[in-house]
Amino acid sequence: MSTKQLDTYEELMKGLWRENPVFVQVLGMCPTLAVTNTALNSLVMGVATLLVLVGSSFLVSSLRRWVPKQVRISLYVIIIATFVTIVDYSLLALMPAVHKELGAFLPLIVANCIILGRQEAFASRYGVKYAVVDAVGMSAGFTIALLALGSVREILGTGSLFGVPLFGAHFEPWVIMILPPGGFLTLGLILLFLNWATEKKKEFMAQVAVAEREGV
Repeated sequence: MSTKQLDTYEELMKGLWRENPVFVQVLGMCPTLAVTNTALNSLVMGVATLLVLVGSSFLVSSLRRWVPKQVRISLYVIIIATFVTIVDYSLLALMPAVHKELGAFLPLIVANCIILGRQEAFASRYGVKYAVVDAVGMSAGFTIALLALGSVREILGTGSLFGVPLFGAHFEPWVIMILPPGGFLTLGLILLFLNWATEKKKEFMAQVAVAEREGV
């Protein structure tokens, strides 16, 4: 258990960008590629993950002083599975059509390495406030990544966004975008762009540093 004081804002923002689970750490690729064929599916999966991660992080952090190290992983899995079951049945009752489309990938949140990893690396080491902030940041970053992928794939693959048509009747959908290869292609292009933007930023900052040293 750590007593280190953390910056709440930094802990929240790191999951959105600096340590984004998908675009930086490249974790949780199974749901990322499987359910992002539409923006709605992406958003629902992201919100479901958020609820599970926040709930499990809160409980793990609350119980961290009383959990023996020998059984901590088993306990984390039980806690995560409990919240996944709650979310699964809630979604089945409220949005049965979306629940059917997500299929087995919703229960598989239990095995999502992002969630279990945050329990082991963060929630079990810090207080409830920091654990919840970390969970919100990481799950929000995950949701944003899913929504970005799902929006691009739905727009190009069906010509609509959240089921609302965006183009005229003459638009020819790129069917491949809503198929598995489209997920790999979209993710690869987004990662390529982000890496390019990061390198350009580093080059710019290096030029600024040189200019400052030379007194320009």
